Amino acid sequence: MPYETVRTGEAGNVAILFITSTHIGDAILSSGLLHRLLQDYPEDSVTIACGAPAAKVFEAVPRLERIHTLRKRSYSRHWLDLWRATATRRWRVVVDLRRTLMPHILWAQEKHILPKPQAPIHRVDLISQTLSLPPLAPKVWTEERHERQAEALLGDGGDLVAVAPGATWIGKIWPAQNFVELAQRLLGSGGMLEGCRLLLIGADSERDAARPIREALPSSQVVDAMGTDVLTTYAALERCRLFVGNDSAMMHLAAATGRPTVGLFGPTNDVHYAPWGENGLVVRTPESIEELIGGSDYNTRTTGTIMANLTAEMVETAIRDRWGETLSVEGKT
Repeated sequence: MPYETVRTGEAGNVAILFITSTHIGDAILSSGLLHRLLQDYPEDSVTIACGAPAAKVFEAVPRLERIHTLRKRSYSRHWLDLWRATATRRWRVVVDLRRTLMPHILWAQEKHILPKPQAPIHRVDLISQTLSLPPLAPKVWTEERHERQAEALLGDGGDLVAVAPGATWIGKIWPAQNFVELAQRLLGSGGMLEGCRLLLIGADSERDAARPIREALPSSQVVDAMGTDVLTTYAALERCRLFVGNDSAMMHLAAATGRPTVGLFGPTNDVHYAPWGENGLVVRTPESIEELIGGSDYNTRTTGTIMANLTAEMVETAIRDRWGETLSVEGKT
């Protein structure tokens, strides 16, 4: 089916329609606005329309009535499908973060559409401006089953540092050997996180990116959680001391926990997508975005990683400069 309607709760008299992204990372960044809507309308159920990957983020949202999973069709017919599924409903609020025609052709007491940015700003700022609000920190909901699964996955082997070695395209993937060297620097003898284990996270399709890291370290030091569902991964990240990863959905998931989150950037813009929150840290390549992708020989599909000049030493230094001995002390208290 090109379009799915998943019913997860009972319909209320009034409801919120929240139209958000296809991508997991962008869906996470929009979750703070959804959280605010649920607070402002405590009696309303919520229907979420999003792409299939993003649907995984919202499975445990309170008062969730339905998730409409949009599957792209030619001539934008997926939006026609959504209209057919929602047009007979009288909505309290329609929020559209995709700038579609849906708010204009549905009955709703309130209609809000993502504004166009007037200056370079973070995606969280822009999304929050949809309701003319200050920045709303992302919020991810889990259920007890996700907490139990995370506990079973992690066991009782001590503290963890999470690493996400994958990303949506190879250009922004830090070389696996750099991750290995960083792990050895942080977790090895004399490291600021000596004795911690490494938690590998990411999509099942990113296993190849994780394999060199897993194979380079003792098996007792690595917890392989590649392919674990998004909400269980979130519950596991809440139990970690630190996260390090590429600009990716896993980076945004880690930042949503409030734990120290290091985002590695090169060919993408951290102004828009830095890990959100006071515990977010961006470490960039020595080269600018323009230097990395501005050459005539650059091709998104064929050019390999362009992150190699960001060394493990540079990342370790940035972590030490930001948190000093805080991470080391935390593990001893």
